[in-house]
Amino acid sequence: METISRRKFVTDSMKVVAATAMVAPLMNTEVYAAAGAFQFTQVALPYDYKALEPHIDAMTMEIHYTKHHAGYVKNVNAAIAAEKISYSTEKDFFANASKLSSKAKNNSGGAWNHNFFWQVMKPNGGGAPSGKIADAINGSFGSFEKFKEEFTKAAMTRFGSGWAWLVNDNGKLKIGSTPNQDNPMMDISELKGTPLLGIDVWEHAYYLKYQNKRNEYVAHWFNLVNWDEAAKRLG
Repeated sequence: METISRRKFVTDSMKVVAATAMVAPLMNTEVYAAAGAFQFTQVALPYDYKALEPHIDAMTMEIHYTKHHAGYVKNVNAAIAAEKISYSTEKDFFANASKLSSKAKNNSGGAWNHNFFWQVMKPNGGGAPSGKIADAINGSFGSFEKFKEEFTKAAMTRFGSGWAWLVNDNGKLKIGSTPNQDNPMMDISELKGTPLLGIDVWEHAYYLKYQNKRNEYVAHWFNLVNWDEAAKRLG
């Protein structure tokens, strides 16, 4: 009887340990989910790396997406976990950018900005817009050509690394730029509004093909603009 009791005790103990090991991760997951902490994800690229050629080359696209963008996503989520950042949405995250560490702010911007960037471009895009986005551009800038002129100026005059943007600010379209990985949704940004278009003017976005000729990169980028996406974001 003593042997049987010991055997039963060992067996039961092993079951308890196994059950605990299985439940513990679930408990941790539930606690984390209950906190509602937002995490950034990397969108699937909507096209092949080579799909934007000849305007953006395949090697630049692959490095940009798999190294730079993936790195921003990894780093911001590491910062969220390490710093116990509890904002539950992108909107709240950026509305409190001034309270974030440099790592959290810079990498969150890099993660979101690139998700946005891939979606506002498409193969065989560009040309002049039509419909409501055309009306909004003409109403805000006078003409599509004037819009292109002002947008190009914003991209070209951003010193160093950053982004140029077309935003909707309470029904009025505006053009401006932000440094580094900042964006117009951040409370620290001078340019405020909902992004409709954005161009990455960091050198890693164009240097393999265009070297220091940012002007050529910006001119070619207009051939990729996804006006349908911009119109959708205009609402």
